[in-house]
Amino acid sequence: MTIYSAPFWIRAIYPKGLTWRVPTSKREVFLTFDDGPIPEVTPLVISILKKYNIKATFFCVGENVQKHPEVFDLLLKNGHAVGNHTFHHVKAWKTDSNSYLSEIEQCKQLVKSHLFRPPHGQINRKIAQNLMKDYRIIMWSALTGDYNQKLSGDHCLANAVNNTRPGSIIVFHDSLKALERMEFALPKYIEYCREKGYSFGILE
Repeated sequence: MTIYSAPFWIRAIYPKGLTWRVPTSKREVFLTFDDGPIPEVTPLVISILKKYNIKATFFCVGENVQKHPEVFDLLLKNGHAVGNHTFHHVKAWKTDSNSYLSEIEQCKQLVKSHLFRPPHGQINRKIAQNLMKDYRIIMWSALTGDYNQKLSGDHCLANAVNNTRPGSIIVFHDSLKALERMEFALPKYIEYCREKGYSFGILE
């Protein structure tokens, strides 16, 4: 079973000090995108965000940055924030700590950022304590689930809408498997937020 929000009991079993939402009373949410950059999807996301004059935070896989530097440059040129998402999108619970930290260091050579999001939401206390010296570890308030081909676009939209509060961190993906659902849900979610008086921020 996949849980698309971050209730207290989920946060409680993770290491302390992770960012699950931004502490604010302002009606502001934070759009984030994982797993890019790739030429088939990331420029589309940039164009949607540009239409609404929104900046977002992209957690980039180092291998994709290496393959598609021109797409990564588009993110920077359009004023979006970027974060480290390891070099090969590895799972912390199936990788020894030294190898995992090496993955992050390898990505760091291409993605200059103090933001880190663990792929698949997997992180342990040892890795977290090591990373917190240099990184802000960003989790989420809601996963849209756009990567899940069993979900509809409407379901992904509802996952975001139902978990929108001041300071919410919402996760979409700029990946091929998420494309159809992301392209459907993202504009509708932006319009929903605008109707409810929310603005959009980037993570720092």
